[in-house]
Amino acid sequence: MNDRSQQIELDPPSEEFHVGEDRRPRLEEPPPVRLMSIEDCLLWAPAGLERQLDEFYVGLLKFEREENPGDDDLHQLVYRAENFRVRIQILEVPASREDFRPLTLVVDSLNDLARRLTEAEIEFQRQRGLIPGQDSLLLSDPAGNPVSIGEYRVAI
Repeated sequence: MNDRSQQIELDPPSEEFHVGEDRRPRLEEPPPVRLMSIEDCLLWAPAGLERQLDEFYVGLLKFEREENPGDDDLHQLVYRAENFRVRIQILEVPASREDFRPLTLVVDSLNDLARRLTEAEIEFQRQRGLIPGQDSLLLSDPAGNPVSIGEYRVAI
C-alpha cells in the first residue's frame, strides 16, 4: 500500500545560507521578434514618417530602437530584433525599389500580432501556406515596404 500522507522531517541546517552578490554582467532579454535574414536588412522611407515607423516597429512588432552610430550624413532609423537589425534609411525622395521581396519576420504569436494590428487599424492579409501551420500575415510598413510575418513554433 502506497501512503502519500507520510512526510520526511529534515534536520535544521547547521549554517545559515546567504546568497552572495552576482557580479556577472546581466544579459538583456532579446526582443520577441526575429528577422529571417543572414544579415541586417536595409529599407528606405521618405522623410517625415519617423514617428509612424517607431510606432510600427517598436510599438506593434516589439523591436528595440537603437541610436544610429553611423555617419551623421546618413540619417537612419535602426531597429534591433533578436538576431539582426532593420536599418531604414530616411531620404527626401526614396529610391525606386528593384524588387518587392518583403521584409520577413518571425514572432512568437501570430494571433496576438493580428489582434494588435486590428486594434491599431492596420490592414493586413492572412495567408495560409501549403503545409499545415504555415500561416503568415502580409502587410506594409508606414513607408510602404512590404512585410511578411510568420510564427515561431517549437517542434516537439
